[in-house]
Amino acid sequence: MSNRNKKLWYKKPAEEWVESLPIGNGRLGGMIYGGIKQERISVNEDTLWAGTPREADNIKAFQYLDETRKLIFEGKYQEAQTIIENHMLGPWSHSYQAMGDLHLEFKHSSQANGYERQLDLSTAIFQTEFTNQGVHFTRETFVSAVDQVMAIRLESNKQGELDFDASLTSPLNYSSYKVEKDYIVLKGQAPSIVDPMHDQTDDPVKYDDGKGMTFQIHLRAIADEGRVEVHGSRLIVKEADAVTLLLTAATSFNGFNKDPFIEGKDPQYLCEQWLESASKYSYKELKERHIKDHQKYFNRVEFELEVPGHPYLPTDERIMAVRDGEKDDQLAILFFHFGRYLLIASSRPGTQPANLQGIWNNMTRPPWTSNYTTNINTEMNYWLAEPCNLAEFHTPLFEMMEDLRIAGNKMAKIYYNCRGWAAHHGIDLWRTVTPQGGPSKGPASWAYWPMTGPWLCQHLWEHYAYSGDIEFLRTTAYPIMKDAALFCLDYLVEDENDNLVSVPSTSPENTFIAPDGTLSSVSMSSTMDIALMWGLFTNCMESAYILGEDHEFRRVIEKARDRLLPLQIGKHGQLQEWFQDFEEAEPGHRHTAHLYALHPGDQITPRSTPELAKAVRVTLERRRVYEGKDTIGWCFAWNVNMYARLEEPEMAYEYLMKLLKNPFPNLFNAHRHPKLKYFPLTIEANFGATAGIVEMLMQSHGGELSFLPALPEMWKKGYIKGVRARGGYEVDINWENGVLSEAVIKSTFSRLCKIRSTLTIQVDGTDYIPNNKGIIEFKTEANKVYILSPVHVKTALNGTN
Repeated sequence: MSNRNKKLWYKKPAEEWVESLPIGNGRLGGMIYGGIKQERISVNEDTLWAGTPREADNIKAFQYLDETRKLIFEGKYQEAQTIIENHMLGPWSHSYQAMGDLHLEFKHSSQANGYERQLDLSTAIFQTEFTNQGVHFTRETFVSAVDQVMAIRLESNKQGELDFDASLTSPLNYSSYKVEKDYIVLKGQAPSIVDPMHDQTDDPVKYDDGKGMTFQIHLRAIADEGRVEVHGSRLIVKEADAVTLLLTAATSFNGFNKDPFIEGKDPQYLCEQWLESASKYSYKELKERHIKDHQKYFNRVEFELEVPGHPYLPTDERIMAVRDGEKDDQLAILFFHFGRYLLIASSRPGTQPANLQGIWNNMTRPPWTSNYTTNINTEMNYWLAEPCNLAEFHTPLFEMMEDLRIAGNKMAKIYYNCRGWAAHHGIDLWRTVTPQGGPSKGPASWAYWPMTGPWLCQHLWEHYAYSGDIEFLRTTAYPIMKDAALFCLDYLVEDENDNLVSVPSTSPENTFIAPDGTLSSVSMSSTMDIALMWGLFTNCMESAYILGEDHEFRRVIEKARDRLLPLQIGKHGQLQEWFQDFEEAEPGHRHTAHLYALHPGDQITPRSTPELAKAVRVTLERRRVYEGKDTIGWCFAWNVNMYARLEEPEMAYEYLMKLLKNPFPNLFNAHRHPKLKYFPLTIEANFGATAGIVEMLMQSHGGELSFLPALPEMWKKGYIKGVRARGGYEVDINWENGVLSEAVIKSTFSRLCKIRSTLTIQVDGTDYIPNNKGIIEFKTEANKVYILSPVHVKTALNGTN
């Protein structure tokens, strides 16, 4: 059963791109259709973007900052917003590009018996097999991170039955040509400008001589028996028994601040080196090296549930059955493993971070430029990295933050005359950090949001919290966090009551009704701003304490944190979203930015701040009243996490089930929004829900571990193994009849372990009784494993161990 829930499989080829299946090594990606007579593999490379480095800062923006602040303090919010939209925005971010396609045209007919295509998540290998006119054909494809090639193996069970043409195409400007009798190359150039899909212009895609990224795709055929020829720019394979195709690709990208045309790397050299090296191995050896590398990460975590399901149905049929009301909780297992697989495939050390679509894109003008949307989506992409034991795959985000620290420092000075660094909601390969949209094209509700730094910095702190890596804290995390905090310190201004407030301020993408009846998104100190800065200042204070340095700075930010506006409860009993209790223009708005303090922050918890936790519940319930008008996949994923934090298992489960009704046939999240003419692919819901499943089964914020805090009624028996907890723990959890049966904790450090429990817990033969706060405590030693067995007798929460 468990193996079936690690495979996506289908009885027919993909007809559309969103039915094809993803493979990748963080840098190089493919979407495979699994065709019979015609096979197509769409190719992506994570550095192929339109544009070049540019001066994107609006040097006139700063002269309007004081005026907007004055208007906001006077309550003239719409006037302030108009100034921002007309005078304080910069250009759109550049667009991630589709690189090209590998086409295979076979000489046999399109008839197939026993057809099946599958993606095995445990090996990261795609396979197609079928029988055509008595000949059984098998095809395998994977992208190797070890050898930096896509390997495609085609086999038949009868000699000489493989006859096909292979060619390369691209939606961008390109040419293709022969290198050797078994080797072809596609050489191309990305546009210098691509106007985003949401900005309708007459000439949206522009090429200029001497500008834009160059790129190459190289393809070599190695045949067992038979012949390989090149006709023009087509590889021709005749009468072979088996064939290995090796494909690789590269761009001229050489850093976010270097012109890729003038100062770029040589993609031809890179491709030739990779192909030459990979060609020294047999296909069997390449496959073994790939599987060993992939399973080193994928096999760290196991998850199983004894629940109803249809693991023997094709994946697309399973999704449709769930939409029709069938129970298939085992689909949650597949979705969980798919999320882990996608992070391994789209974000490896040394690559770019996973963007809005991971690394998979088939458009020149993708939705939202397929950028890094940092007011929720980019962060959600990485919620699973630490708890799902994939910490290494978090590092591309940290490497991007090093770039943002440079680009954002310049922008912070020009726009705000502030120290440190900042960035706004849309970031591209060139680290565009300005508010986007140009004059009157970008609503301030999303364009103006200089709080990317504090949110991204939470990921640095989480990496430390899970690992306890003080060297990482000292050399990487704290310097970036401190500079983000410096920006916040300088951006804050005093109000009439001596509070420190952020002005201008928005609550990402939402709009309120001002007292004068006008609609606006701009005011001061939105609840999200407060929560983000409170969290950043707190983490910086803790870091300085741990590192034993920066004592004066620690005192400064502690005083500033104390002067931030408090989180407030509004007239409906909801957590207030703005500094005043404005009415929302869209009560069912998809963003719940002001709930950040609950999750992924931990300023609000059911026990430490019960009234605020209750206000969060009211907020979520008010959103539910309008659900369907605006709520979409990633919102469901965030709700899974938030209800898990509120320890409301059935609500967390409900939103997980809603999400499982939502995806495309290939399990990618479909961004199903009623305002869109079609449903684009975005990947953050896949990642966010994977993290949410762990959050339902184990939590570790607030300095304590909690097992099964939001276990739904349907999941009575199961286990999850290899997940990580803050404090440097690796944890296995088993449960039966909805109750913990055993937990295994491996401690990285010698420290005091705190576990929330209503039961006496036996640890290595010693009973520990919960104290009056419902916590048991025991000391751990570094690298030692502890077996915990609950004593299933309710205890009064007043004992001591």
